[in-house]
Amino acid sequence: MDIATNTNVPEYREWSEVAVRLFQGVVYLEDGRSWDVLLRNVTPLEDYFGRVGLQLVIDEGEGFGFLRQQQAEDLPDGYDSLPKMFRRTRLSYDATLLTILLREELRRFEEEEVHDQRSVISGDELFEQWKAFFPRDQDEVKLRKALNTAIRTLEGLKFVRRFGKDTDDWEIRRILKARLIAADLEAVRDQFVDAFKRRRAE
Repeated sequence: MDIATNTNVPEYREWSEVAVRLFQGVVYLEDGRSWDVLLRNVTPLEDYFGRVGLQLVIDEGEGFGFLRQQQAEDLPDGYDSLPKMFRRTRLSYDATLLTILLREELRRFEEEEVHDQRSVISGDELFEQWKAFFPRDQDEVKLRKALNTAIRTLEGLKFVRRFGKDTDDWEIRRILKARLIAADLEAVRDQFVDAFKRRRAE
């Protein structure tokens, strides 16, 4: 049986590839041409994504762009029937704790090291911060394994990436700020601190 060929494919646009990259995740300043194309085509991309209930978010100062699911109440009639393109990712306890530590590290970096462009933390330094939230007699091998699993989770979300080959240094990506609301993160951090204090007091 012959399969019909679609002869009504729209004309290819300069921003077509960038649109695909945005569906896949984040477009960064260091992506070079993709970033340039993104900035040249903000209006058509906003219109394109807006038709399926998505908001294009671009932070030129921080150097990244990504898509956000718009809330149904913020959209005209009819859009509430659209299925969700993106779902909230529920992080594990370990991944949530790591996110809090990285967000705090990024905050300190921005306050103290503004002349640098990238916030980088070594694996050993991160582990020292990590294990402080666990009982002193906790098995360090298990703690490192749990930390590595949490890092891989956040690496998949593009919150961190390995800084250089054959190193255990990690770059904290600024998209972390945009994806996670500071007030919400601080509330979760306070819960972690309270739970930690209770465990230490037991």
